[in-house]
Amino acid sequence: MTIRVMLVDDQVLLRTGFRMVLTAQQDMEVVAEAGDGAEALAALRSTAVDVVLMDVRMPNVDGVEATRRICTGGEGGPGSPKVLILTTFDLDEYAFSALKAGASGFMLKDVPPADLLAAIRAVHSGDAVVAPSTTRRLIDRFSTVLPATTPEPLSHGLQRLTDREREVLTFVAQGLSNGEIAAELVLSEATVKTHVGRILAKLELRDRVQAVVLAYETRLVRAGGGSSR
Repeated sequence: MTIRVMLVDDQVLLRTGFRMVLTAQQDMEVVAEAGDGAEALAALRSTAVDVVLMDVRMPNVDGVEATRRICTGGEGGPGSPKVLILTTFDLDEYAFSALKAGASGFMLKDVPPADLLAAIRAVHSGDAVVAPSTTRRLIDRFSTVLPATTPEPLSHGLQRLTDREREVLTFVAQGLSNGEIAAELVLSEATVKTHVGRILAKLELRDRVQAVVLAYETRLVRAGGGSSR
């Protein structure tokens, strides 16, 4: 199956570089490009796209608003594409807003080609791309844009989770992979995967990205990696 990709970035040179990498793959095809969110939304009305590589800071309609419209079905409609955010650390607050708007993950613009390709395939298959190392750094940086109020940790449906599931969610929010969580809790990786699946189902979350956002917004985990337990 060919993955149909749209490139959205106001820098033509970056789009050219990404296009060269993607078109060299047998399972990927760049079907559209756009210089801002408005162009991207217009293109989606007539072009079938599976994954959108979305810059965040662009003129006219930025990547955050474009992501929100795509992920809520307001523009992309049924079967809307997955959105993978392209970010730099000096724009973390935009990346967080885009993740909250429904993006399936984020990558740095200087990501190695192999990692970018793996991320696109993962997002296309329904997984969320939350790289552990960049998650921890991103969380620390966007802590200043989190709500000033401090909701109870068990709000937003967290009371539905078992103690073990809240523990797993804490580690997920700190950016640990399933394998790392398994090592911390002395569990099998399959068991951790099952816990994560139950967490998403109970909290009615789409993917791991939304779990990270919720854990920090409810202060289940605080910026810097500490738990509120």
